[in-house]
Amino acid sequence: MANLPDDLRHALDSALDGVPVQKLAPSVQRLIDAYRMPGPPATPILRSGSDVVAYAAYRMPATYAAVRKALGYLAEAAPAFRPTTQLDLGAGTGAAVWAAAATWPSLTTVTAVDQEPEMVTLGRRLAIDAAFLAVRSAHWNTARIGTSTVPEADLITISYALGELPADQRISLAERLAEHGGTIVFIEPGTPAGYGNVISVRDQLIAGGYLVIAPCPHSEQCPIPRDRDWCHFSARVNRSSLHRRVKNAVLGYEDEKFSYVALTRVAVGAPVPSRVLRHPQQGKGLVKLRLCTADGIASAIVSKRQSELYRAARDLEWGDRWPPPEGRVRRREASEPADPSHDDLPIDAGSVH
Repeated sequence: MANLPDDLRHALDSALDGVPVQKLAPSVQRLIDAYRMPGPPATPILRSGSDVVAYAAYRMPATYAAVRKALGYLAEAAPAFRPTTQLDLGAGTGAAVWAAAATWPSLTTVTAVDQEPEMVTLGRRLAIDAAFLAVRSAHWNTARIGTSTVPEADLITISYALGELPADQRISLAERLAEHGGTIVFIEPGTPAGYGNVISVRDQLIAGGYLVIAPCPHSEQCPIPRDRDWCHFSARVNRSSLHRRVKNAVLGYEDEKFSYVALTRVAVGAPVPSRVLRHPQQGKGLVKLRLCTADGIASAIVSKRQSELYRAARDLEWGDRWPPPEGRVRRREASEPADPSHDDLPIDAGSVH
């Protein structure tokens, strides 16, 4: 479970201090409705300072959790990757800046770019007392990512931004990114549309010479049939009391679904042997896995007779690599619940193999 770091939580609480919930709630609902509309928005979604604060209240915890988890998968696949510079395009209020610093303390220089001046202002304000120097000293710029230049960086993150760009600007952005030599991570909502945007830039950058490092175990065409399913993952987020109130929610957590891809030109690591595509199904003395492998979608059954592998399989989560690295069998914390809620559409592997 990716909880907000204390310094970010305190910064958000401070930004929201004195803003009545009854003022935030209508902005949150309008933003939720706007972000659920298909296609790029025809008009700016964030219209005022209260909209930006509302956005930070309801979206930043979930965005941080999704980006932190995606970057964690990249770090696992590329343990030697130690970026010192980050470029965050479509930064919003800076969730990916905070997530990258938590993943790689090696970061020293960060540039965050967003087209909304008030998002930049709030992002800079939230970072003032951050524990990581890279977050505190980040350079914040106001520019449109669909048309602006792309500076060099070891790590480039683009989270929840592709869907807000017209198709021609998404293509142009990918073309400009393909000229770089760094490692690029795209994170989008875990919806068919979000996956479609991720897979589109994935294909375009592979054609430009990039290789996939995560989540895929290969750089070939995605084997998932795009008209029937989509590749996505989940990050569980603790909701604060304010978060529950502004969203009129009851549960103390939510599950943020996201699609992502990490690509690189440099030899920073190796793709995993296979990736778990659905929550493992546990039966009596066995665990059933649905996997993406180098040869396509496959099913696997791990039985109790397989001892160490069986114990590892029982602790697998949706999105994990399989098999685990030798000598690294992760045990789920007692407070970390399994998440069966993601099984919204089973992958049909019958025609995929």
